[in-house]
Amino acid sequence: MMKFTFVRHLIQVGILVLFVLGNLGIFKFLEGNLSGSKLLGVLHLNDPFAALQLFLAGLALSTTAVIGAIIVLVFYALIAPRAFCGWVCPVNIITDLANYIRTKIGITKNLASFSPKARYYLLVLSLVLSAIFHIAAFESVSYIGALTRSVVYLGGSFFAIFVAILLVDIFIQKRFICGHLCPLGAFWAVASKFSLIRIKYSLDKCKKCNECLRVCPETSTLNMVGKSDGLVSSECISCGRCVEICNDDALNFTILNFGDKK
Repeated sequence: MMKFTFVRHLIQVGILVLFVLGNLGIFKFLEGNLSGSKLLGVLHLNDPFAALQLFLAGLALSTTAVIGAIIVLVFYALIAPRAFCGWVCPVNIITDLANYIRTKIGITKNLASFSPKARYYLLVLSLVLSAIFHIAAFESVSYIGALTRSVVYLGGSFFAIFVAILLVDIFIQKRFICGHLCPLGAFWAVASKFSLIRIKYSLDKCKKCNECLRVCPETSTLNMVGKSDGLVSSECISCGRCVEICNDDALNFTILNFGDKK
């Protein structure tokens, strides 16, 4: 039980550790940060959302940066819906912790109520502002970038950023940061429309306990539960919580068959 959650968090922490070791020159497997990095000292990798903002801002992008962004885009777009969000992004660890604390102390009310669609509005706004003001709008204020840099470069701001994200997710709205606010999450949801590894639901195996809906951080992706067979949408973060909790074997990871119903 909880095998996917354990492995996900292990990978998320492991990537940060590799960045720290690489930036210190101890073990140069990964150097840089999640916005721009170098793998094995040779392969340059870049955040495609940041690269798109820079392009719209009219700022010069080297051929190396463009190729690095394309490599990352293709990898995450094809592997699984929002795999970056669920398996790589360090903010996900904090929001998981916040949700655990909310549950333990019995918080059921939110101080605000934002639609998950808000992240798509922020995605568009980020791109528009990048073009108008000639800056990478979201990248300039990104809490994801700030948190990652504070960890991988051993900066002193880590604790403040960590606490701020934690408190927002505990008290403002359940799963607010990743589920409602993040334009990068929206970017990966759009890019993951045709990802190959998906979670598949089988109605005939389901006893309709709704435990999957209780634990899912993106409940709209399971709108087929209790209704019909289907695949989760690209808004899923591929965290595997629903697969872990389902005792009926009604939810499982599968490699996409293009004959399957989407």
